[in-house]
Amino acid sequence: MEESLIKRLEAAVTRLEGISSHGVGGGVTTLSRGGDFSAGAGTDVASSDPSILAYEDLISQCVGRALSAAEKIGGPVLDVTKIVAEAFATQKDLLVRIKQTQKPDMAGLAGFLKPLNDVTMKADAMTQGRRSDFFNHLKAASDSLSALAWIAFTGKDCGMSMPIAHVEESWQMAEFYNNKVLVEYRNKDANHVEWAKALKELYLPGLRDYVKSHYALGPVWNASGKPAGASAKGPPGAPAPPPAPSASLFSSESSKPSSSKQGMSAVFQQLSSGAVTSGLRKVTDDMKTKNRVDRSGAVSAVEKETRATKPAFSKTGPPKMELQMGRKWAVENQIGKKDLVISECDSKQSVYVFGCKDSVLQIQGKVNNITIDKCTKIGVVFTDVVAAFEIVNCTNVEVQCQGSAPTVSVDNTTGCQLYLNKDSLETAITTAKSSEINVMVPGTSPDGDWVEHALPQQYNHVFTEGKFETTPVSHSGA
Repeated sequence: MEESLIKRLEAAVTRLEGISSHGVGGGVTTLSRGGDFSAGAGTDVASSDPSILAYEDLISQCVGRALSAAEKIGGPVLDVTKIVAEAFATQKDLLVRIKQTQKPDMAGLAGFLKPLNDVTMKADAMTQGRRSDFFNHLKAASDSLSALAWIAFTGKDCGMSMPIAHVEESWQMAEFYNNKVLVEYRNKDANHVEWAKALKELYLPGLRDYVKSHYALGPVWNASGKPAGASAKGPPGAPAPPPAPSASLFSSESSKPSSSKQGMSAVFQQLSSGAVTSGLRKVTDDMKTKNRVDRSGAVSAVEKETRATKPAFSKTGPPKMELQMGRKWAVENQIGKKDLVISECDSKQSVYVFGCKDSVLQIQGKVNNITIDKCTKIGVVFTDVVAAFEIVNCTNVEVQCQGSAPTVSVDNTTGCQLYLNKDSLETAITTAKSSEINVMVPGTSPDGDWVEHALPQQYNHVFTEGKFETTPVSHSGA
């Protein structure tokens, strides 16, 4: 068994050397590099831990395939692929260090993961500035590196998805641009197609299956190891690390410990001595609001004009209208916009409208579903919906269907005007906790007027023969 393990390790080292010869340089590091511990210690951990050997196999096989495809393309595609390889090698070093390091706090974790973040920023920098002819390649590779952040998972309360889910969600962000590469070069250049497929297989199933097998609940730190911030002993003959900066860099106070009281007792002592308020100005009677001579309830014309010219923004966030991950149109916080149009859409995409006010949105094409959430005085005109049109937590909404919609759902909404055409008269309308729901349908004649129908919002519930029977309340009279 020892001989087979040694052969496997030698094969892994040979593969890593082959990757390094492709020009990755300092990015692909060997296990002896070690970070916070000596070269020998790092090698011992790698040779004895199956998770490190499995990560080497992931690098040599999946990363190696992406590098081979990138070499046939060259240019920026090769450069960004080398950065991807460097990022995976950096994460391998961090995994080795984790096995000999105590779990740090949040500040310490940020410093511990800084080498990986630095490599990620290098890839992101390649997507900035003037748009390259290979922008989709660069963006796909850059966005995919966010999947490596699974290593920062510290528990269910850390604000991240579980490691496996994080890898899958991160790849969905990169897949939008990766698919563009596949579509653009499908019948033009097989090398680009091979690169895009290799990049996807690196994460799905490559990295995802690796995390599932070895770190499904996140990295396991060494409780008896050394602190994450501890500095490593350098190689023989290396100069000693520079001394820590003196306190004078951060404060003019002496670095000697203070003998004054600490905590809340010091606060109360300062308040009782009057030192805190000694530098404040005294407020005289003429400064008080009730005694000011310039106080008036009238608003000047200049102030009115200034308020009117200020752009309207929602308090919840900036306006947004974008396609996210190629699947979801997000229209958020639009105020006073009457010309919102979504024209490039397909039946696999959804539309989510949130926090809009006094606006009109046109959806030109068939989409999977549409949701209107927390909007006021908004009009929506759509063509076709495959699944459902949902209105939730809204006030004064007008909706016009120009095609077909199997279901329209109205929940917790006050004031909804729904226009149906002849093709959508069989639409099923579901209401809950809503009022003032009116449906307009075409008249019997082609040139006839619209006919308005008010949906009931009051019901009678009568217990009959062992069950309740519910009927809408009908009102008689004019």
